[in-house]
Amino acid sequence: MEKNSKQSEMILNDNLWKIMIRLTLPAMIAMGLHGLNAIFDAIFVGRFVGELGLGGISVAFPLTQISLGFGSMIGGGAGAYLSIAIGKKDKEVQNKILGNVNFLGLIITVFLMIILFLTARPLLSFMGGKGEVLEIALSYYRITVIGTLFWVFSLGYNMIIRAEGKMGKAAIIMAIGLIVNIIANYILMVVFHFGVIGAAWGTNLGMFVYNILQIMYFKSGKTTFQSKVFAIRRDKEIINKIISLGMPQLIMSITALILGIAILNTIGAVGTDYDLAFYGVSFRIMTFLTMILNAFMRSLQPVVGMNFGAKNYNRVISAVKIYILGSLIIIAPLYLMVVLSPQTILGLMFEGPISSENIFNFVIFMSIIPLFTVTMNGMSYFPAIGEAKIASIMPLLRQVILSIPAMIFLPRLFGVDFVYISYFVIDVIIVLIIGVLLLRSFAKLRKMI
Repeated sequence: MEKNSKQSEMILNDNLWKIMIRLTLPAMIAMGLHGLNAIFDAIFVGRFVGELGLGGISVAFPLTQISLGFGSMIGGGAGAYLSIAIGKKDKEVQNKILGNVNFLGLIITVFLMIILFLTARPLLSFMGGKGEVLEIALSYYRITVIGTLFWVFSLGYNMIIRAEGKMGKAAIIMAIGLIVNIIANYILMVVFHFGVIGAAWGTNLGMFVYNILQIMYFKSGKTTFQSKVFAIRRDKEIINKIISLGMPQLIMSITALILGIAILNTIGAVGTDYDLAFYGVSFRIMTFLTMILNAFMRSLQPVVGMNFGAKNYNRVISAVKIYILGSLIIIAPLYLMVVLSPQTILGLMFEGPISSENIFNFVIFMSIIPLFTVTMNGMSYFPAIGEAKIASIMPLLRQVILSIPAMIFLPRLFGVDFVYISYFVIDVIIVLIIGVLLLRSFAKLRKMI
């Protein structure tokens, strides 16, 4: 318990650059590994199944984010509330968190498994799947739905561990889950030739191990709070708080799914199976790079939450600025490596040369990444200070109000290239809006000092 108290004191008092490095480095490893799940699935499927397999998992991939979206809502909301409670030294709330997370998680998991399994085929058809690609997507997706319990709780629990500031512990657990996933993929796909079904079961197995390790951590008594991992509580106030603070995470996932439906249907209408596979691969690479930035977003949350709870408002403002700059410093070389050697990166999943047109689309798409340093840290900041409404509105603006009309009409008028061009232009607009909102929020905090 003394060690856990020292962790909180470090977040509240140490040099912010030092805290960022100490918390973000393991979080970066954790989120990078999480992103590698998607990359390795694509590599295995691309090499051992082929273009149709890539098309199938590309159609299914956005739907797999539904379970993760609900896991993020539960874990993100509970984590934000926990961080504020730690800053306020509110032991009562801290000790009730896990039981309420379990209650929400079980209710949501049962609902999702029934609904998603029964609606799998129409959903995948709606995503743009047809013919053999649809059948491959269906076999992959239904198996991931069977693992919904593991998907929801793995991410939810991990976000709570990170909210304590224990990024290293979260990273180790995630790394072991990834290693299990890769080994299972190799055995099931390469040795037993199970195809995309092997990729799905491999991911489920990785998630299962991931959960077991987190349960062992909560049972160990090394948490900052009272962690009765099998407790089930229903405290209306706490559940409402978890849902309200976690809602931006769910909205991001659901609006991303809606946008994914629009994009895949558009590509299916105006492009080829290769265009569908190319977008799927590009999106997975984008997801991987975004996961690295997600590390800053996740490690910023306990820093802002605890310091906001302790009324260290100047420190909150400084933390956000330092995290935006730090994330830009880290992502810049990775971004340059991807855009300067796109043929090499894409060659991991595609055999043969990539056309100059697709190289251009890929580079434009990846150029969104530096903009995310502001967007993602901003999306972490607002829920961490209890202002979840702003963080809920921004995904709606970006992914529904602006992106969906652009993705439906522009590619049909000017070609598939405008899927990628539209993404970039919209994200420039969003980063400008979030920048203004951050400056206004900082001004309010300075008045409160």
